[in-house]
Amino acid sequence: MENLEIKKLDGLSMDVVAENKKKLMELFPEVFTEEGIILDKLKTVFGEYVEDKDDYYNFTWNGKERALRLSQAQSTGTLRPCKEESKNWDTTQNLYIEGDNLEVLMLLRKSYHGKIKIIYIDPPYNTGKDFVYKDSYKDNLKNYLELTKQVDEEGNKWSTNSDQNGRYHTDWLNMMYARLRIARELLNKNGSIFISIDDNEVSNLKKICDEIFGEDNFVANLVWEKKFAPQNDAKWFSENHDHILCYAKSKDYLDIKLLPRTDEMNNRYKNYDNDPRGLWTSDNLLRKDEQKSGLYTITTPNGSKYDPPSGRSWRVSQEKYNEMVLDNRIWFGSEGGNVPRIKRFLSEVQDGVKSQTIWKFGDVGHNQEASQELRKLFSGESYFDTPKPVRLIERICYLSTEEGDLILDFFSGSATAAHSVLSLNSKDCKKRKFIMVQIPEKVEKIRTLSDGAFSNICDIGKERIRRAGDKLLEENKDKEGIENLDIGFKVFKLDSSNIKKWDANNQSLEDYLSYMVDNFVEGRNEEDVLYEIMLKYGIDLTAPIESRSIAGKNVYSIGFGALFVCLDMEITIDVVEGIVAYKDELEPARTSIIFRDNGFKDSTVKTNALQILRTNDIEEVMSI
Repeated sequence: MENLEIKKLDGLSMDVVAENKKKLMELFPEVFTEEGIILDKLKTVFGEYVEDKDDYYNFTWNGKERALRLSQAQSTGTLRPCKEESKNWDTTQNLYIEGDNLEVLMLLRKSYHGKIKIIYIDPPYNTGKDFVYKDSYKDNLKNYLELTKQVDEEGNKWSTNSDQNGRYHTDWLNMMYARLRIARELLNKNGSIFISIDDNEVSNLKKICDEIFGEDNFVANLVWEKKFAPQNDAKWFSENHDHILCYAKSKDYLDIKLLPRTDEMNNRYKNYDNDPRGLWTSDNLLRKDEQKSGLYTITTPNGSKYDPPSGRSWRVSQEKYNEMVLDNRIWFGSEGGNVPRIKRFLSEVQDGVKSQTIWKFGDVGHNQEASQELRKLFSGESYFDTPKPVRLIERICYLSTEEGDLILDFFSGSATAAHSVLSLNSKDCKKRKFIMVQIPEKVEKIRTLSDGAFSNICDIGKERIRRAGDKLLEENKDKEGIENLDIGFKVFKLDSSNIKKWDANNQSLEDYLSYMVDNFVEGRNEEDVLYEIMLKYGIDLTAPIESRSIAGKNVYSIGFGALFVCLDMEITIDVVEGIVAYKDELEPARTSIIFRDNGFKDSTVKTNALQILRTNDIEEVMSI
């Protein structure tokens, strides 16, 4: 049995300085270096931007300060629901979001702050051929809308980041830095992030992750064997691996599960002496160094004598050895004369094994397997040059998630992460949820199927999730509980706000009068506005929404009465009293109400409405 030490009380009171430093490091790991706290960077984090003057160990590049500011910016956009492209809208807890992931992350940061268990991303590797997001510091949303031809009819071609570009690494770092800073905010305290990358940018990625997540929260560099055969036309070495960097939000809370034991591992256990404790295997009784307590002679049952070799000793003391012999925990071979070994019982070993940092393709798949998975779903077409296999991300999810956990991938690509979550849920009947985010990048190969055309990556990703979910249900149709597998997803698309923006300097009186009558953007409906409210208010996009007609007006209850919304143009006292009755029926612990900015008929109705609401313990009343 392992010796336990009693910690000695040092007699000192709590180290307040150390506690404060720890709290600050948890919140802002990027402000710490080997020399201590960088005060100027701490000011920057709080929005006070200063010039870099001091010399210290620091990883920097042109545009880093701008990328940091961009990560702290607020989005004026929204996510518009798209039911016609969704699956099982009314019941699903999964999300698929189309849009520039930086802008989307900004929008998600309030509703999903500290709610994500793991993030897996497979960003552009910056090989000179892949697309790198071109952010606009001035107006990133406008930039995105132009690129996707939602504004500019001529459009702008998304460009690759050629290695001939003088800002080759800089552009990639600026893209990653801003997004990873926001990503960290979304992780819960026991969350972690896994990032696929190759040798080209792994060193730079590790440096920015050390800064954003803290060097102490680096968990592992997992090496994935992505190819099963050598590439004989390679110039120097045939590269057959990628990296997956893993960082924790806080290692103090991180829990990585064990992998299940394999049949091969269990088959090593036998029961040569019919021990009632069951299967066992033998282990070396010798240790590699010399300990005085382990220097003694062992006499076996048939009289053979053994001493430890020079420089080594027995693993246990003679007293402990004698106890183990009496307990039939020492094996001397079938004839009773072999070098003694310790019996290790299968029933006493841990129920699983630690994952190693090298992941072989035989265990988690390779690139060709990933392509084959897509071809099986898409009648022979894979669409992607280097997709990730389902088994690879499934292992990440298995090691890092449990029932109800939320997985985010904001470089969704072919939506392998969503497929992996569905696959794992179909195996262990747990209800993990996913959020996929992908910019609708155009694809070179456009193929029309019976159910529509694939014009961009998002079309392919959504269709993959549909088909993968149906396939998993069919393959597991006889499995108990499979009917509860959530194979749906709600589609949202990034767009400008549903609320008109009034500019007194550039708009006419006619525009002003129009704004006063209706402050919603033309073509937007109540549901568009409702989800924008949820985002800005910080409510999960899959929160339950119930609609009820009260005095002829639509009233929405979000989260079982946590928030009531009425967007009608003529709100009456009957509507207000009906909302109060609705609240009393649901009995939420706390509730808020949002009305349309110009929704009350007149100021008297508005004043009386507020009085009724306050009388009924509803203090937080807002307008949009």
